[in-house]
Amino acid sequence: MKTMNVENAVGTVLCHDITRIVPGEAKGPAFRRGHVVTEADIPTLLDIGKEHLYVFDPGDGYVHEDDAARRIAKAAAGPGIDLSTPVEGKITLSASIDGLVDIDTDTLFKLNSVKDVIFGTIHTNQLAKKGRNLAGTRVIPLVVPEEIVAEAETILRDNAPLIQIRPLKACRVGVVTTGSEVYSGRIKDKFGPVIRKKFKSYGSTVIDQRLVSDQQDMTVKAIHDLLAEGADFIVLTGGMSVDPDDLTPASIRAAGATVTTYGAPTFPGAMFMLAHIGDVPVVGLPGCVMYYKASIFDLIMPRILAGKEVTRDDIIALGHGGFCEGCKECHYPACGFGKGA
Repeated sequence: MKTMNVENAVGTVLCHDITRIVPGEAKGPAFRRGHVVTEADIPTLLDIGKEHLYVFDPGDGYVHEDDAARRIAKAAAGPGIDLSTPVEGKITLSASIDGLVDIDTDTLFKLNSVKDVIFGTIHTNQLAKKGRNLAGTRVIPLVVPEEIVAEAETILRDNAPLIQIRPLKACRVGVVTTGSEVYSGRIKDKFGPVIRKKFKSYGSTVIDQRLVSDQQDMTVKAIHDLLAEGADFIVLTGGMSVDPDDLTPASIRAAGATVTTYGAPTFPGAMFMLAHIGDVPVVGLPGCVMYYKASIFDLIMPRILAGKEVTRDDIIALGHGGFCEGCKECHYPACGFGKGA
């Protein structure tokens, strides 16, 4: 901070509010702390008796809060992200397209470890509509040394992007519904309509649904037939528990799938299987998907459709936040389900 003649202060940053008093009419700030002095401000400043100002000079190696936030936000933003103009030193990052929010939480931690830098986000791996606000960033002081902003930019450049929106791929989904009771017509299938509705909301289409009895060879054939029809996503419903007649997990393996995981630390959704036949995802869904608004389906399917690799470690990490409280009125996704730290 230093004192500077008004005429020489253009481009500097005010360190304090400057008050204007109109006798009998008004008293209030003519210029706020943090204002960047312009040529047009000089007459007004002189009119209110300010020939000298206390200012921060960017020439001394300081960066104004607005410029710092703008630089950090620009370095953090990946595809599908819009930036607002600075408001009181903060820039808001929002979705420019519909898709899956993908935040590098390790990089976020590193960034927030930089002195005087803050960057707050929503939880990662959520679906977001275009225009949704996702994050905000600013620096704490009115001005910060250039080295601080440069350090933040280096972290973001070396680990880019911190935040992005991944659009969902439109898939051709094949559904295999297992269970002798459904295959024989003794009960009506209620799983298919739920799966069709959910995938439609993600921009994908169920191209066919095969009903099979509790026989492994029928299930394997149904999977292979759907693949031959051009399905690029296979979903199996029913038969996912440990009962002797529940052969869906074994059928998925017998169809040639490589299993990533069988079982997930989520309630609802514990008896979930994720596998692949070549590049085609194959999932076995437990019955809870039929009647819970939010389940393992809603946590994992968008990630797969967005092209993210889902590993066994990713599934294990769902344990923190993977317990649905069963609220009388479900507020998902505006709740903690599936949003572990």
